[in-house]
Amino acid sequence: MKKTRELVDGVLLLDKPVGFSSNDALIKAKRILNAAKAGHTGTLDPFATGLLPLCFGEATKFSQDLLEADKTYETVVHLGVRTTTGDTEGETVETLSVSATREEIEDVLVRFRGPIKQVPPMYSALKRDGKALYEYAREGITLEREARDVTIHRLELLAYEAPFLTLSVTCSKGTYIRVLGEDIGAALGCGAHLKELRRTGVGALNAQHMVTLEALAAHPAPRELLAPVDALLSSFPRIDLPEAAATRFLQGQRIALGKEGISYDAQPGRIRVYQGQRLLGTAQLHAHGLLAPERLIRA
Repeated sequence: MKKTRELVDGVLLLDKPVGFSSNDALIKAKRILNAAKAGHTGTLDPFATGLLPLCFGEATKFSQDLLEADKTYETVVHLGVRTTTGDTEGETVETLSVSATREEIEDVLVRFRGPIKQVPPMYSALKRDGKALYEYAREGITLEREARDVTIHRLELLAYEAPFLTLSVTCSKGTYIRVLGEDIGAALGCGAHLKELRRTGVGALNAQHMVTLEALAAHPAPRELLAPVDALLSSFPRIDLPEAAATRFLQGQRIALGKEGISYDAQPGRIRVYQGQRLLGTAQLHAHGLLAPERLIRA
């Protein structure tokens, strides 16, 4: 008899293990929690580990916010060896000697801080004519790709023991750390690929409360390990509504805060909305205190 899935709401800050695709990890967590609805918030390559926020139930309504968020990583770059994929999963295509000093590396890193352009890798899920680039790459086909604008907010050298370079990176959405590692290697004249990649931050979420799949499966009440839905929204200002206004808000009606005497201390923009301790959803706060419902939580 097929097991009936249940409605589960919350966010799991998963410590994704090496060797799992993001979807594999999601399916396993969903099975452990017996959850009816779930989604992840952007992929991590199978060889990468670390923070993969998984959204369940009502939290899936807000997963797009994390797709847009900045990300933080720690990575080990192997200088002197280029691979087909830019990481350990590819075949070696070139080996060069490494003579870079720490000072030379620091000088090169300066070039990659701030707004930069990046050419997406062929081994990526980006689509061309309905077909993922990695499918072309596996057929030995290389396509022209336009450079994209990304931003490296922080790039810090943590350690250097040739040929291994350990970096901490905070970057905008759409940044490929594999490409960053390869480009740094190219700038140093020796090539490079990623030996290790671990994500430690997504937006306001960090690695502090991550849970492994093993810990989730072993917990007597695994749903207790979920963060509340509003963990995804902590960076947004908060507005609290009285009961009558909350009822109308959940019906999709706009609320004129000033006219109703509802105090608030927030600038126009994205807002999280509550009645007491209950999250009602998100809204856009417009000029003159007009609150327009956006994504709502079911009653």
